[in-house]
Amino acid sequence: MRVLAIDQGTSGTTAIVVNDGRVVASVTEGLRPTYLSDGRVEHDPAALLTSVLDAGRRAVDAAGGAIDAVALANQGETVLAWDPASGEPLTTAIVWQDSRAASVCADLADHAERVSAVTGLVLDPYFSAPKMAWVRRHLTREGVVTTSDSWLLRQLTGELVTDVTTASRSLLLHLDSVTWSPEMLAVFGLGDEALPRLVSCDEVIGTTSAFGVEVPVVGLLVDQQAALLAQDCRAPGETKCTFGTGAFLLTSTGVTPTRSQSGLTTSVASRLRGETAYCLDGQVYTAASAVRWLVDLGVIARADEVDAAAGVDPDESVLFVPALAGLAAPWWRSDATASLHGLTLATDRGGIVAAVLRGVAAQVVDLLAVVSTDVDEPVRRLRVDGGLTRSRFLMQAQADLAQVPVDVYPSADATALGAAAAAVIGLDPSQSVSDVVGGWSPSMTYEPQWSPDRAEEHLGRWREAVALQWGQAREVMA
Repeated sequence: MRVLAIDQGTSGTTAIVVNDGRVVASVTEGLRPTYLSDGRVEHDPAALLTSVLDAGRRAVDAAGGAIDAVALANQGETVLAWDPASGEPLTTAIVWQDSRAASVCADLADHAERVSAVTGLVLDPYFSAPKMAWVRRHLTREGVVTTSDSWLLRQLTGELVTDVTTASRSLLLHLDSVTWSPEMLAVFGLGDEALPRLVSCDEVIGTTSAFGVEVPVVGLLVDQQAALLAQDCRAPGETKCTFGTGAFLLTSTGVTPTRSQSGLTTSVASRLRGETAYCLDGQVYTAASAVRWLVDLGVIARADEVDAAAGVDPDESVLFVPALAGLAAPWWRSDATASLHGLTLATDRGGIVAAVLRGVAAQVVDLLAVVSTDVDEPVRRLRVDGGLTRSRFLMQAQADLAQVPVDVYPSADATALGAAAAAVIGLDPSQSVSDVVGGWSPSMTYEPQWSPDRAEEHLGRWREAVALQWGQAREVMA
């Protein structure tokens, strides 16, 4: 079976053709969101669609044969308004990193506890519903307002749908019943909206001829859950982190929608063959985007120079809090800004680059700490994927600071492979989920090289830097 799997992400769209589990073609079309000084982050919807069509068609051409299905993974909490009759966008696409809806969340602060109880999420502008409400308050009352996947799927199939994993990132889904919540829709003033139909990840939602012959569209997941599936993190406690535009840590809780007691969020991990699985998740908003920031500042010329620039920083004296787009779990400070600590006249660019990479790794460690609290046992091994796993410095820093082995997924296309796996599961009943995603071996394993004392000393200073700036020190991370 040949599946065209498309990963529509923040920094680009990757399309792969998978034939019986083997990637036979891979094409990436780059994208660059517009970052504005007031916390706005936007995509041009036309650029999103063009990247999907161009990457998909180029991948099919490179594979040299017809495809049997199209699958789509999406960037999650990005929203736009659009005309359901014509499909024309009515606004820009407001990206998940965008913080303009903080005012909506402030207005609804009295509902925060109830929102978390129903949805498993935190009342924060990161998620879809506050952005949707902001669009309705400030931009347009026309058309529909949805996440970007629904708009893209309308372009491909004519259907108005979203999958349950993407919906679970909206603050509008009842986590236990996996249905739209009338209560939450009322809270956000969205009760009159025409909502997408909720579908399973392995459900055929329609057909498309956008990439050649007409084929079914099946295999729909939000990007991080797609990577979780590809890495076969299905047993409770199994954990992965994707290092892309941001860094996203997800831990499987199996069929139990465990609510976090430590500042993480709970989402639907998948719905496959009628069974709903759940996961805990935490976010570092800037990972590869922090590296891009270094490039934009001229600290390094290209992203692939990070390891050479980081070099050796013997005293690890410079510390970086990677809050370039705010702080997510477990702090949830959308107003946070980044900071460098410990600069002296002796600090060179290598010290700054090393501090940025270690800052990302340190925030992931704090996510691991709160995951361990929620699941009542430590994470003993971390599976990783994404473009930044090519940085040996970052991956070694992750192993050193977390004090656990770090297993690198053998493909750069984990997200797209997860979507492809969901498509195969939906179309081929003869294969079990384990048949489709199990049995992979890491391309590299990083073992901790620092002593536990050295790691704890560095993390202690980093946490002091966070607390110094934001007063958000938490006992669970002490």
